[in-house]
Amino acid sequence: MIYEIRRGSVVAPLFEGWQETMIWSCLQNVMGHLYAVSPEQPDSAMAILGDFCFFAGRPDRELVGYKPEWCRQDFIIMVPETPEWGDLIESVWQGRAKKVTRYAMKKETGVFSEEKLRCIVDSLSPEYCLKQIDRELFELCGGIDWCRDLVSVFESYEQYAAKGLGVVALRDGEVVAGASSYTAYDGGIEIEIDTRPDFRRRGLASVCGAKLILECVGRGWYPSWDAQNLWSVSLAEKLGYHFSHEYTAYEIQGYHGC
Repeated sequence: MIYEIRRGSVVAPLFEGWQETMIWSCLQNVMGHLYAVSPEQPDSAMAILGDFCFFAGRPDRELVGYKPEWCRQDFIIMVPETPEWGDLIESVWQGRAKKVTRYAMKKETGVFSEEKLRCIVDSLSPEYCLKQIDRELFELCGGIDWCRDLVSVFESYEQYAAKGLGVVALRDGEVVAGASSYTAYDGGIEIEIDTRPDFRRRGLASVCGAKLILECVGRGWYPSWDAQNLWSVSLAEKLGYHFSHEYTAYEIQGYHGC
């Protein structure tokens, strides 16, 4: 039987040492959900937030195949703590699990050059303008497929205004790029950057990312970055991050539960 864990301290030892802010969000009860095979002294645990699901402790088949009733999405990215968890994901979700490589960036404070970031922001062409995401833009982004993830994990604008932060680039009043908090935790955010397909390769992602990092630094928040691909790694390094390591994840299409 799978139990939802309301107190992060119950499963925190299983995730110890894992430098992943989305896990911290769940453990801190800021966002997300925790599940385990035992309500008191579990030896296996799952943290789920947005499109991500993390497994730690002793590999457990039932936990890997469990989909919470509230979770309506058809896609999720499963991240195994160990190769044994990965083998179990492949076994349980055979035919629906695509093994991919993702790229972790180091979490280092004090590494961002504010002067360099301001220069990037100032390079924005006059045909665009930057605007912080307010209620109107929150609702607008939430209704557009390509930029929905800038705000979609937050349950409401009130939660976003309290815990999140984001900026968008506008051209003729239309959102064409943005950088925002995919998720939030105590002391920082996990960055999400999106650009409308027909406006890519114009430097908009760099400008929006630089502006968001500056806003975070000004608030004393850490802007965590996890890269889906090498392009994202390159952008992160341009903005001041340093590469940490590769890790394995599994993209699950047809996440209906097993």
